[in-house]
Amino acid sequence: MIPPGETQQQVDKENQADFANSQSAAASAADIALGYPLKVTVSSITKGTPADGKLQANDVITEVDGQKIDSADRLVQIIRSKPVGTSLRFTVVRNGSTVTIPITTAADDQGNPRAGFVATGTPTAPFTFSVPIENVGGPSAGLMLTLGMIDKIEPEDLTGGHIIAGTGTIDALGNVGPIGGIAQKLVAAKGAGAEFFLTPAANCAEAKGADRPGLPLYKVSTLQDALTALGDIRAGDPAPTC
Repeated sequence: MIPPGETQQQVDKENQADFANSQSAAASAADIALGYPLKVTVSSITKGTPADGKLQANDVITEVDGQKIDSADRLVQIIRSKPVGTSLRFTVVRNGSTVTIPITTAADDQGNPRAGFVATGTPTAPFTFSVPIENVGGPSAGLMLTLGMIDKIEPEDLTGGHIIAGTGTIDALGNVGPIGGIAQKLVAAKGAGAEFFLTPAANCAEAKGADRPGLPLYKVSTLQDALTALGDIRAGDPAPTC
């Protein structure tokens, strides 16, 4: 289906970009879940902002107010979780030494708290992931890509020998988001022999109304929810459903 005002080529390009971003987020979420936090480094600082004169390029941020920083997304989440004007303690590694730097946030153009620097996350895992999937677009495979990556590294078979399908977007923090076409995906999964379906919590209401006899819908909001559900499936225990 092509939205008004767009061409097939534009939609394909957008879908390819979404899938690439989904792969990147999936790799970050998998690394963190496997115990390999990203190294978060200050790449640039905006003049006249709270971080100006306090942080330096190449500072590695390890904690903010005692909370571990495992990705650039986590850093942004912590900064924005406190009101504008909050003093935050940044623990950074600078030239081999660890220092703690207080920074009081200011409001950005939208009124959100900001410190005034850009940080990038670099993987620390001793492996990389590649996704040999072609002709697939959009962000909906994020959760399943993440689980596939974890399954490649973990010695235990996450599925326990079951055929498990699912869907959902993913971000680097492991949050699972809603997707489109849940009814059609359930039909396809059932046709492929799936025994269980991991369903984004936000899609549960729509999924329950779809024809899915014999295909339990396991409700997930986070990557950890999905991993817990898989553990319950392996153990034969009940898990939260839609």
